Amino acid sequence: MTKTAAIIGGGVIGGGWLARFVLNGWDVRVFDPDPEAARKIDAVLANARRALPMLYDTALPTEGSITFCDTIGDAVTGASWVQESVPERLEMKHAVYQEIAKSVDSAAIIGSSTSGFKPSELQDGMDCAAQLVVTHPFNPVYLLPLIELVPSAKNPTEIVDRAKTILASLGLFPLHVRKEIDAHIADRFLEAVWREGLWLINDGIATTEEIDNAIRYGFGLRWAQMGLFETYRIAGGEAGMKHFIAQFGPCLKWPWTKLMDVPELTDELVNTIGAQSDDQADGKSIRELERLRDDNLVAMMRALKGQDSAAGALINTHEKSFRPTIDSNVSAPVITANRIVPVDWTDYNGHMNESRYGQVFSDAADMMMSAVGADETYIANGNSFFTVDIHIQFIKETHAGDTISVQSQLLEARGKKLRLHHRMLAADGTLLATGEQLLIHVSLETRRACEPQPELAANLATMAAAHAALPDPKQTRG
Repeated sequence: MTKTAAIIGGGVIGGGWLARFVLNGWDVRVFDPDPEAARKIDAVLANARRALPMLYDTALPTEGSITFCDTIGDAVTGASWVQESVPERLEMKHAVYQEIAKSVDSAAIIGSSTSGFKPSELQDGMDCAAQLVVTHPFNPVYLLPLIELVPSAKNPTEIVDRAKTILASLGLFPLHVRKEIDAHIADRFLEAVWREGLWLINDGIATTEEIDNAIRYGFGLRWAQMGLFETYRIAGGEAGMKHFIAQFGPCLKWPWTKLMDVPELTDELVNTIGAQSDDQADGKSIRELERLRDDNLVAMMRALKGQDSAAGALINTHEKSFRPTIDSNVSAPVITANRIVPVDWTDYNGHMNESRYGQVFSDAADMMMSAVGADETYIANGNSFFTVDIHIQFIKETHAGDTISVQSQLLEARGKKLRLHHRMLAADGTLLATGEQLLIHVSLETRRACEPQPELAANLATMAAAHAALPDPKQTRG
């Protein structure tokens, strides 16, 4: 079934929302009166197309379509989700909602990207107030998963639950803010840090770069994977959080910070911050800084993915929703991988490191194992396959952002032995590498070779018979 979203306001945030929907298979209609809207959205979408697929070990769903509309009504008609991302002016938002209400479907959810307004303020005077909730994202929306989902008393539970389901299906993390408050949750933290940073610069204590270094080399790394309170729980040692509060709580009464005040943003202070920020950028353009930011986020989130922790656990869960299944009774080589090469797989030569070819073929073998029944359940019951030999031939360079696929063929399934051949291909079918892999069936209890379970042996025989009629892959290089 075709899913359609409407994007009202196509700036950096609206464009990020568009990318999230489109790259997850939704058709999107856009309304933005800015004559440069299409160009700006294309720039955001180009970044998203490069970065988001790198988070996953499986290809994302087929992209949806993008249509630019002349009116709000044209954009929202028939849409099941409407995302408003216009400037933070309440009167402008109310005017937009009046237009949305004229054409929006009664079952549609209307989300607002507002970073500060409460939903009750947005809903005031609105004909379809029960459909509107705050869905506050974080830039870049196509990579950062947090969405602050803030309803009011006017929103029925059904709307909130459905919003959570849709947001989760896009790989997002809907944080249900149960009580309305200005600026929700996250921006209140950001404002506090921003205020203190302004004071440190105003008082000549630190520069913009020194403040950023304090964050990125220290607590920022901890917060990215554990947050605030879990970090402090560890700091409390074996006695936990209560001990931490007892030890450090009295410090809160000391006049360390100026969080309840803000320095006057004089021309001198603004010019100082601007000049320091320019020096810190070291000549890099905004597009170059965006690319650096995205590459770093991808690498960090993939590391968390490997640990199945924090944002990485969310990516793993989302990936399961679109990971393809494989039919074991096939008469053609099996497509065991279809993905984008992530940035953290490349080395100092600017291409994919040789160890990652081994990972690609190892992942392909996992898919073959799953296809014949040696899946997570089989392994949990105490049996698996171990690789004992692999020969890889490197034929063409592969780079970050390239689309690759793997065709796998079963060469031998005899007793404890399983021999596979893999062909890694570029998007245009060019052969990039081959790998021949020998695996042995083992008992995870004894860590010794053993015969496969009868059902698995039968499945292997079925695939072996189907693949026996295929051409010898070692004889075909193109």
